Amino acid sequence: METTTLLGVEVDCVTMAQAVDRLWDVLRAPDYGCAYVVTPNLDHARLLEERTDLRAAYADAALRVVDGMPLVWASWLFRKPVRERVAGSDLVPELLASASPARRDRPLSFYLLGAAPGVAERAAEPLLALSPHLAFAGCYSPPFGFEHDDGENERIATRIAEAAPDVLVLGLGAPKQELWVHRHRHQLHTKLALCVGATIDFFAGEVRRAPPLVRAVGLEWAHRMVADPKRLIPRYGRDALALPRLLYADLRARR
Repeated sequence: METTTLLGVEVDCVTMAQAVDRLWDVLRAPDYGCAYVVTPNLDHARLLEERTDLRAAYADAALRVVDGMPLVWASWLFRKPVRERVAGSDLVPELLASASPARRDRPLSFYLLGAAPGVAERAAEPLLALSPHLAFAGCYSPPFGFEHDDGENERIATRIAEAAPDVLVLGLGAPKQELWVHRHRHQLHTKLALCVGATIDFFAGEVRRAPPLVRAVGLEWAHRMVADPKRLIPRYGRDALALPRLLYADLRARR
């Protein structure tokens, strides 16, 4: 699989269709490890500069698909174009919709971890409607600050292991979801984990996603910022300040 480095992040150069095929390879593999997918964007690139624990989580990921448009734009600038943006919120429905008896004889089961209480249950219904060859293995909304509670983390890992889903969808936000799955991956009786941020909220209708045309022209980030300015304006501001430095470091590394 072809890879490239963008803004300091090693990414896999795959289309959506190629990413889905790769994930089915994982799901059909005879071993039962937990392979996980990360979805880098500009905020991740900034955090990866600062956090060795996140770099370790990224290093062990099975697939790193380009979610953020600044990484796509950087690929054009350096003439290393990625084939397309593969947003985590699109990857989840594409994978689930592809479940069929032709892919595998038994239904593909999924588990939703994250979002506020009651939200994941609402998200399960539209996700199940994507294919008749799906099964809902369960969901859990962790309490605030759970990542600092060893007992709660063990209970969550045990819940998931007992449900034994084929696919674990993590909607905990970055870098929490990446660090959590990296730390607990050996305890989870699941084939595949997808670190996909607000995807559960989108499918529950809790957060309205940008219209398809806005996403197609690469402005989903602007739609999200307008929808949630208190949280996202400061984050996007930090990311914008970091972008020139990341671009310069990328340019120097290529010389």
